[in-house]
Amino acid sequence: MRILITGSSGQIGTNLALALLAQGHHVFGVDRRQNTWTDVFPTLLQDLGMPYRDFVGGIGGTPYPAADVVVHLAANAKVHELVEMPHRALENINSTFNILEYCRAQATPVIFASSREVYGDIHRYLTDEQTADFAYTESPYSASKIAGESLVYAYARCYALPYIVFRFSNVYGRYDNDIERMERVIPLFIRELRAGRGVTVYGRDKKLDFTHVDDCVDGILGGITALHTRRIAAATINLAYGAGSTLVEMAQLVAAAVGNTNPNITVEESKRVGEVTYYVADLRRARELLEFAPKISLAEGIRRSVAWQVEAHS
Repeated sequence: MRILITGSSGQIGTNLALALLAQGHHVFGVDRRQNTWTDVFPTLLQDLGMPYRDFVGGIGGTPYPAADVVVHLAANAKVHELVEMPHRALENINSTFNILEYCRAQATPVIFASSREVYGDIHRYLTDEQTADFAYTESPYSASKIAGESLVYAYARCYALPYIVFRFSNVYGRYDNDIERMERVIPLFIRELRAGRGVTVYGRDKKLDFTHVDDCVDGILGGITALHTRRIAAATINLAYGAGSTLVEMAQLVAAAVGNTNPNITVEESKRVGEVTYYVADLRRARELLEFAPKISLAEGIRRSVAWQVEAHS
């Protein structure tokens, strides 16, 4: 297959591209920054958040190679950052519109990377795909994902565009330690606790569904095949591990993995604006449609993340 990946220089994009190449597929990446991890697949440097009008053979007059499936991962993805700079949420919406227009012009199926943020802060133990209540939008980031999903559903109805919407949850793992560019909690905690410094957890009871990137990529690969074979024409699917862990538990696992026997973990009870404090995914639909079976627990995933980060910086 020929797969076009937007956001191909990011964590999920890089891991997905390498997995596809290992299976013998062709990959073409689009990102506004160069991939700092690998150069084994071509990457077009283009800012998809800009307004464009030419979508016939590419976007903005830039030609794209033919693709069997487009995987749209590109997004400004840091919740708190978009609270401070909400114009970046509009860039997310622009990029999704641009990709959908390209897919419409090429009649190419699309996978859209959405987020558990669309559920809001609803405190349900298991959250299935039917329980998203958009009245509980918590942040400009979650609003941009809700808008993106709405555009996908509209294009499916108006133009018969095949799609899968994946709602990701706290993906972590390999190629995820570019902290200066985008601060993510697990690589940040690994760096700080490994160095013997303290970390701050916002919310003692905050519980989230952490997903190792290898499980995430396995789910996307299943979605690509299902779209390409037309086994699935339209679906919205949670893609996560399916179990919740508090941030305190996660920090303790990181400390154990880096050998920090007396970690300094400070708990701030106040919630940061825009953040969801509870989410555990219902994976029944992922299992039914894709035979999705995540394998990597948070403890094992953190051990792998620490080992990779040590190797990457040795």
